[in-house]
Amino acid sequence: MILAVGLDIIELARVKRVWQRHPQRFLDRHFTAHEISFCQDRSNPVASLAARFAAKEAFQKCWHETHGWRDVWVVREGAKPRLAFATRIQQQLDEQSCTVHLSLTHSKEHAAAVVVLEKRGNGKVMCPG
Repeated sequence: MILAVGLDIIELARVKRVWQRHPQRFLDRHFTAHEISFCQDRSNPVASLAARFAAKEAFQKCWHETHGWRDVWVVREGAKPRLAFATRIQQQLDEQSCTVHLSLTHSKEHAAAVVVLEKRGNGKVMCPG
């Protein structure tokens, strides 16, 4: 059963401006070391950073408990990205039998992410959202 869908879109120019204004502070505040390394190795690091930023925002729209920017991050398994979580969030997802699905995209001007929060199996729905 789908519990929530989160969507976020962001302008690449906005991410680029913030990154140029506060390069290390922006990266350290919003991304894990692995995300930073992955994005900086890409041909268009701004698009990769923006897509990850959008993914964190989209997850927040599904998961209404407070968490930090670096408590949710994007990992790649082959060509498919997925979200990974700080222990506290992962435990809550597991306890409630919730699965999180992620889709990322970007164009020349925008990056976007969709997150779907799904309840596995039967039973009472208790996931925040």
